[in-house]
Amino acid sequence: MIEVKRFTIEDKNLAEQAFAIRRKVFVDEQGVDQNLEYDKEDQSKHYLLLLAGRPIAAARWRETEKGIKLERFAVLPEFRNRGFGEIILAEVIKDVKIMGKPIYLHSQVRAVPFYERNGFIKEGEMFLEAGIEHIYMKFNH
Repeated sequence: MIEVKRFTIEDKNLAEQAFAIRRKVFVDEQGVDQNLEYDKEDQSKHYLLLLAGRPIAAARWRETEKGIKLERFAVLPEFRNRGFGEIILAEVIKDVKIMGKPIYLHSQVRAVPFYERNGFIKEGEMFLEAGIEHIYMKFNH
């Protein structure tokens, strides 16, 4: 059974489960500085995808001057390429679309095809963020 939980940073239990996924993916696997990884948490709405009660994916969004920025999409390595990223992304988009603001993200270059399949288009040139190549993408709704 798949369940997607929505929460704020005040829910310490869910936050720690999401942070554990992000730590494994971004800090351990990709070498992102943990001081860069954990920022603006109190400004964000968080998501945790559970498979049979096990947390396997996390994401968040926050409002910026440009619109709604989707961030920190992470799926545990052993659960990738099985549709779980699409599930959590679809839930986030469903929630933020009703706000009527532009939806955008900074995609790691290797994740661009994933976001393109899910309605995003590239804009601009590649740039470095946390030492990783990214592309600005906006939701084409």
